[in-house]
Amino acid sequence: MSGVICSLLPTPRMPSVIFKTNRARITPCKTVQRRSTKIRAEVNFINGEDAKKLVEEEGYVVLDVRDKTQYDRAHIKSCYHVPLFIENKDNDLSTIIKRTVHNNFSGLFFGLSFTKLNPDFVKLVKGQFSTDSKLLLVCQEGLRSTAAANKLEEEGFQNLSCITSGLQSVKPGTFNSEGSSELQNAGKAGLVTVQGKISAVLGTVLICAFLFITFFPEQAEKLLQMSPAG
Repeated sequence: MSGVICSLLPTPRMPSVIFKTNRARITPCKTVQRRSTKIRAEVNFINGEDAKKLVEEEGYVVLDVRDKTQYDRAHIKSCYHVPLFIENKDNDLSTIIKRTVHNNFSGLFFGLSFTKLNPDFVKLVKGQFSTDSKLLLVCQEGLRSTAAANKLEEEGFQNLSCITSGLQSVKPGTFNSEGSSELQNAGKAGLVTVQGKISAVLGTVLICAFLFITFFPEQAEKLLQMSPAG
């Protein structure tokens, strides 16, 4: 009888307690989910022609983030210049060694200065523009402008655009520029420019030789027979 009486008694409602505990435990997950839905601006990547329209028709301001060397060679008229990288003049042993290696290779062949990240970049930009300003960020290859845009986006800037592949991809005459070279060539300096000119001359000579042999084979054969090697 005792077994029958025990079977007829109501069983404890433990499952309901367990469910309540589980609900309490998942509450923090809702908080994490809300944090992940933070709204951020998206950087707009465009070509040179569309960039010109943003400046002329929508009031975007050009912000050049290249180093001073490239900026001095050529830049868009009436632009603002806040370099993302500045010349590294530190004199600790490690920096001196790195600067020496750089100057003997990249500096010699490409005419690039030894630089470091500008610690005041965001501060300088904020000193000239509000976060709702329309900014067209430009650099030579498109990498520095992208990095600069990401930094400004994190600081609350909402209207940011970059030229895909940078100024080197912009067609000549798209923007009015100032400087000793064209915007597209502002990144070229050092021995690379000399090598490029030599290659162009040699290429022209070879093409002319090929055309001469093709259209004037008899004269070309006579010249070869007259040469010391013949």
